[in-house]
Order: sequence, then C-alpha cells, then structure tokens
Amino acid sequence: MNNPLLERITFNPNQCGGKPCIRNMRVRVTDVLELLANGLTAEQIVSEELPDLEMEDITACLLYAVIKLNHPVLQAA
Repeated sequence: MNNPLLERITFNPNQCGGKPCIRNMRVRVTDVLELLANGLTAEQIVSEELPDLEMEDITACLLYAVIKLNHPVLQAA
C-alpha cells in the first residue's frame, strides 16, 4: 500500500530498539495503539497525552497496524 501517511512511521535501530515510531520521535506506534485501546480518543491523545503528535500521526498508526495484521496466511495442505 502506497499511502503518504505511512511516511510518518519511521524506523531507527538506535531508537526505541528499532520499533516503529512516529516521525523520528521516541513515541512508538504501540504507545499510541495502547492509549487508544485503553479508551482515550485521538483528540485526547494529541491534546493531553502526547501533544507533539498530530491527528494524522494517530491515523498513520492505525493504518500501520492494519497493514501489519492484514497479511496473507498460507496453510499447508
């Protein structure tokens, strides 16, 4: 999938153990997903919890998660 939002997801082996982060910040994709899973809204995340983020960062995290989970599964016959 060629979506410009995915450019917000960055990887640096010297930062956060190489885990996917948002725009080279030390905010992991999993941090955002965990906040969402715990009931925070995207608005709460960007205004209260992680004010350096933008709404597009939240969307990029969700898109990244969908892509990672939506891969073909092959089963042996």
